[in-house]
Amino acid sequence: MISILGLPYDADSSFLKGTVHGPPVIRNAFRSPSSNTSAENEIEIDGHVQIEDEGDLELGSGQNARDQIESAIRNLVMRGNKVLSLGGDHSITYPILRGYASKHGKLNVLQLDAHPDLYDELGGNRYSHACPFARSLEEGLIGNLLQVGIRTMNAHQRQQADRFGVDVIRARDFATTSVEVSGPVYISLDLDVFDPAFAPGVSHYEPGGLSVREVLSVIHELEVPVIGADVVELNPTRDIQEMTAMVAAKCLKELLAKML
Repeated sequence: MISILGLPYDADSSFLKGTVHGPPVIRNAFRSPSSNTSAENEIEIDGHVQIEDEGDLELGSGQNARDQIESAIRNLVMRGNKVLSLGGDHSITYPILRGYASKHGKLNVLQLDAHPDLYDELGGNRYSHACPFARSLEEGLIGNLLQVGIRTMNAHQRQQADRFGVDVIRARDFATTSVEVSGPVYISLDLDVFDPAFAPGVSHYEPGGLSVREVLSVIHELEVPVIGADVVELNPTRDIQEMTAMVAAKCLKELLAKML
């Protein structure tokens, strides 16, 4: 069984708020009459007997929210479910991985993102949405981390990547580098991996990103089991005519189809 779980949280966003509104907007786009709910492999997602929508958690902030997320994910994976989480800012990935660790131990993670999110802290906040992979790696939640689409690597985050043995495919190298991961794998998809031309509804614009087709090809071409995923950083307050919401819904469909 695959559980869809909304995690409306943006208390650890560093620049703009708004991602707290992401989960219901993604659901609305998924069911938009402008499209349908079939994935590209022709699996009908809506109403599939192996997919359950668990709704949205009512979250507090800070450690309370992290504990709530971890507990909810743990309960679902201990039932044998895979979980696709809808964010929310990227800080939710750290407690998600903690919840997964209760059953799966260390995970191989494929991170699709403009940013490495490896800061030791940002603005004094060690649980910022710029820090989830630093926390997860230092806690031993991740076996192998492959980051794809990166185009904001600074000296500190390069040091962190070297320290933790992170594999990085920068956006500038994407066209000439194959994406190879060991399975099973957890996918964390930050919508700012896309060029802003495709996904303007994010808080941090970073030109020079990947196209929708390029990201979908990465997902489609994986040859290993996908045991969980998250789609994060949709900021509806920045979106233009629901463009990014529809991209998020497309990713939702294709990730679910891959997880089935």
